[in-house]
Amino acid sequence: MTELNSTPRVALVLSDIDGTLLDNNKNLTPGAPAAVQRLYHAGLRFTLASARPPRLTRELVRELHVGEPIACFNGALFVSPDETVLHQLPMAPSDAQQVANHIFQSGFDLWVYAGTDWYVSNPIGPHVKHQEELMKCKATPLHTHDLSQFHVLKMVGVSDDFAAVAEAEKRMAELCCMSISATRSSPYYLDVTDAKANKGQVALTLSEMLHIPTSEIVTIGDMNTDALMFRQTGVSIAMGNALDDVKAQAKFVTKSNEEDGFAYAMDRFVLGLAEAQAAAD
Repeated sequence: MTELNSTPRVALVLSDIDGTLLDNNKNLTPGAPAAVQRLYHAGLRFTLASARPPRLTRELVRELHVGEPIACFNGALFVSPDETVLHQLPMAPSDAQQVANHIFQSGFDLWVYAGTDWYVSNPIGPHVKHQEELMKCKATPLHTHDLSQFHVLKMVGVSDDFAAVAEAEKRMAELCCMSISATRSSPYYLDVTDAKANKGQVALTLSEMLHIPTSEIVTIGDMNTDALMFRQTGVSIAMGNALDDVKAQAKFVTKSNEEDGFAYAMDRFVLGLAEAQAAAD
């Protein structure tokens, strides 16, 4: 793990959820709530950036006492802690249609998030049942390949062929040139949003909304989607369970999500930086 070698000022921690705050069973890691409280006690702010819809951030917002805007769908939707919509960025209809066609041609299942609705092309496909349990609602079957009727915030190509999903991530970037963002939020999910709805842009948007320089934002995550926000912020932390190329793009690497890596990172890196800065002041 990288040792501290500088003392940048820190004001906000922006955290991924799955694989970062949650363990492999999708439970909040044991030390996370207390670690976030230690951030608050040190005068730091904290919020979430996730591919999840608002419904699937609700419990975490409550447990972690989040008071800042939350970025959902990788930034296609910003909501307040009470889920009031602050900002949304739907995909262009032509882009949504192109992406849907490509996902179907790749042999993947398609999930579409439109407003508060969730549609799936294969209701008995992989990961649908688990997502329904998390969402506490049934998916709506997607009976058409024509997406012109939907106000699409995010699309997901779903497959347990991890290599095919990784390859589709590379090809998708060429599909609509610069108008979409396509990144894996897990080995089996390829998330597609408008190009301006990605975690790198999330960091920039929160910087403006909260009047915090990007140099004072700490980001932590484990997937390619998170590496986009690493590039925009002063301090970046990769989880020990992160992909190797994600780790390579982070300033620090912490323990895994099965070893309470989030809490370790907050204490070892973030609060360590804050304390060093306070001493310097």
